[in-house]
Amino acid sequence: MSAAARRCRALFVAAPASGQGKTTVTAALARRHVRQGARVRVFKAGPDFLDPLLLAAAAGSPVHNLDLWMVGEAQCRQLLAEAAREADLILVEGVMGLYDGTPSGADLARAFDLPVLAVIDASAMAQTFGALVHGLATWPGHPRIAGAFANRVGSHGHRQMLAESLPAGIPLLGALPRDPAPALPSRHLGLLPPDEIAGIEETLEALAQAIDAPPLEALPEIDFADAPVATPTTELAGVRIAVARDAAFAFCYPANLSLLTAMGASLAFFSPLEDRRLPPCDALYLPGGYPELHLARLSANLAMHDAIHAHHRAGRPIVAECGGMLYLLESLTDARGEVGALVGLLPGRAHLQRSLANLGLQTLALPGGELRGHSFHYSTTEMNLAPAGETRPARHHGRPEPVWHIGRLLAGYLHLYLPSNPALAAALFRP
Repeated sequence: MSAAARRCRALFVAAPASGQGKTTVTAALARRHVRQGARVRVFKAGPDFLDPLLLAAAAGSPVHNLDLWMVGEAQCRQLLAEAAREADLILVEGVMGLYDGTPSGADLARAFDLPVLAVIDASAMAQTFGALVHGLATWPGHPRIAGAFANRVGSHGHRQMLAESLPAGIPLLGALPRDPAPALPSRHLGLLPPDEIAGIEETLEALAQAIDAPPLEALPEIDFADAPVATPTTELAGVRIAVARDAAFAFCYPANLSLLTAMGASLAFFSPLEDRRLPPCDALYLPGGYPELHLARLSANLAMHDAIHAHHRAGRPIVAECGGMLYLLESLTDARGEVGALVGLLPGRAHLQRSLANLGLQTLALPGGELRGHSFHYSTTEMNLAPAGETRPARHHGRPEPVWHIGRLLAGYLHLYLPSNPALAAALFRP
C-alpha cells in the first residue's frame, strides 16, 4: 500500500510461562486506555481463538492473530501497519513463555521491534521477580524489554520490593493486585468466550480500574511500515457462503472471513443450534467450537441435519474444521459419557477425553498448493473411512492429523488459516 509508515505506541505483553496473567493484563490495559479516550488495537500472537474474543470485548475492535509461520512475516507487518494508521496504542499478547516455540514470541517481537512488557505472577515471590526479568532480558536473541509488570501483588510494600529487585534500566511499568482483581474463568480449551461470562463488562471495567499502569504518553513509540502483500483476487465474486456461528461454533479466524469477503463472497451466518434450515448458499463453512457442550440441542435439530445432507448431495462445497468436523460424525460422546447422535455425513464417532489429544501448527497439502493452520483438541475419532491424507506438523516432534474427503466435503481437525494461500482457499469454497 502507498500510505506512509506511522509511529504508534506499542507493547508486546509477554511472560516467562503460561498462566502468568497475560490475557488479563492485556485486557485490563486495553480497557483502561479505551476508557481514557485512546484508540486501541489488540493482536494475539500464535494460533488462538478464545483470547482474541475476550481481548476484542475489552478493546471494542476485532483482534487478529500474528504468527511468523502461520500468518507470515509480510502479512503480520501489514496487519500492524494498518492498525497503526488508526490507533493510538497497539497491544500484542504473546503466547506461552516469551522464548517458547519455533518461532517464539521473542522472534515475533524482535521482527517488528515491539517493546516487551514482561508480566510475572509475583504472588509467591519477592527478589526472584527481578531475577526472572533479568533472565528474560539477557537470554540470547532477546527482544527489547521495555519494563516489567507484576501480577497478583499482595500489598504496597510487596510492590516496592518487586520494583527494587529489577535490573538497572528496566522499570516496573505496572501491577495488578491479588485481591480484589477479578478472575477470568476458563475450561478445557482455554478462557470462556465473553458471551458466556456473566457480568463480563463489569469484570473488564473492574480490571481497568484495578490496574496500576502508566499513562499512554509514557509508553514507547515505534515505526510501523507497510509490507508488499498481494491484493486478493475476486475469485469468489457472487458466491454465497453459509458460516456456522453460535455458542457451539465460534472458533474462526477473523482473517478467514475478511479474506472470503475480500475475494467477493457474501457471508450468511446461521446457528446449527437454533436454525432449522441453511440460508441460501453455494458453500458451507463449519468452523470449530464446543459441540460437546451442546450435544442435546445439536442432536435434536434433525431439520438442520437434513439440510446439510441435502447441501452435500447437491455437490456443493463444505469445509468442516475440528468441532465442525465432529458435528458431521454419526455420534459424539462428551467427557461425562453422554452420547449425541449428530449429522452422520461422516461415518464415524468421536469421544471427548480429559487429556489433550493434539496441539500444534500444521500444513495441509492439496492439489494446487498448501494451506497452513493448527490443531488443538481433546477428542479422539474412530472413522470407518480411510483418510484422503494427513497434515504435516510444522515441528519435528508434532503429530499429523488425518483429513477426509467425500465429494466436495473437506473435513479434519485442522483449523485452517485461509490467508496462507488465498487461491487455494477460494478453490475450496468455489462451486
